[in-house]
Amino acid sequence: MSQTVFKNARVVLADEVVRGSVQVKDGRIASVDVGSTSVKECIDLNGDFLMPGFVEMHTDNFERHLMPRPKVQWAEMPALLAHDAEVAAAGITTVFDALGVGDADPDSLRGSTWDAVIAAMDSCTELDLLRADHHLHVRCELPAPNTIDLFQPFHDHPRLSLISLMDHTPGQRQWEKIEVARTYFTGKKGWSAEKFERQVALSGQLQERYAGPHRAWFVNYCRTHGIALASHDDTTLAHVEQAHSEGASMSEFPTTMLAARAARERGLLNVMGGPNVVRGGSHSGNVAAAELARNGLLDILSSDYVPGSLLSAVMRLVDDGILTLPQAVATVSQNPAQATGLADRGRIAPGLRADLIHVRLVDLPQSRHHAVVRAVWREGARVI
Repeated sequence: MSQTVFKNARVVLADEVVRGSVQVKDGRIASVDVGSTSVKECIDLNGDFLMPGFVEMHTDNFERHLMPRPKVQWAEMPALLAHDAEVAAAGITTVFDALGVGDADPDSLRGSTWDAVIAAMDSCTELDLLRADHHLHVRCELPAPNTIDLFQPFHDHPRLSLISLMDHTPGQRQWEKIEVARTYFTGKKGWSAEKFERQVALSGQLQERYAGPHRAWFVNYCRTHGIALASHDDTTLAHVEQAHSEGASMSEFPTTMLAARAARERGLLNVMGGPNVVRGGSHSGNVAAAELARNGLLDILSSDYVPGSLLSAVMRLVDDGILTLPQAVATVSQNPAQATGLADRGRIAPGLRADLIHVRLVDLPQSRHHAVVRAVWREGARVI
């Protein structure tokens, strides 16, 4: 029987922070005790925080490693291992790798097949090379002609746990402001101005032809296969009502306060980006995540495109007096675990997985803090 005891820690529980010790046996949390411990062989945290491992349900980080520059594809296994190391070092012990399917642009990553990527994930898992526990979140671009075809490698895969429905047609949802879309696609994607104009002209035709049938296909797939469903970039009341009627349990990145309120009223969880919190607002000019938190409408934080943003966002919400530390930590641990059906993790409590992170706070000017991940354990085994 393997046993590890953490002592002299500020343990972040679901509702409070206690100074004490945590005992781990065979990869599970055996006990949480307030005060000192008589056990001699311990890991002394010297007053630092012990938090539950983060559960990341939507990150584009793997895609960034697979295509680090426009039209530059990287080998699947090195990309996966680099991504895995980065998320684990950010305190993420469970990650839903968000992989997009469907794109009319043949030069894009999301317009390519995912067979080799899935094979690399399966192989690395079998060889026990991964630090984090990896699951699949497939993001389906509804207006793309090839979305259903490119989804086939994910069909019935045991790692598939979440599907989100996307429509990035310029002029609505995230890209309601055309000039913001122009900056993104010509900047990050490397499109020329001419290509952007061509794609905008084409996008309306593709949306009209494919978005409806593809949406119905994926909604039915989730219902018949027991897969969690999320909407994406809800902007209007109609968007939220449609998602609710289709059985979605989450609203990813609602762009307006109206949509976020409507989602909460209908029982959908609001998912917002950590970078939005850290930067002080949305890069697309949409509603700020901190504003949702102030109004009690923030349920889950996702690192989106910066894995380290989860911990930074937690501390920003605490330093700004918006949430308590347990409340902020819940948005990156307990809440996403529950939303994705992972009842065995997300909190520091007896019987749950010993997914734990050692966090040290560094004092900054004006009573602010920077949090640093010092060590990470998954099921009791140190991975960082």
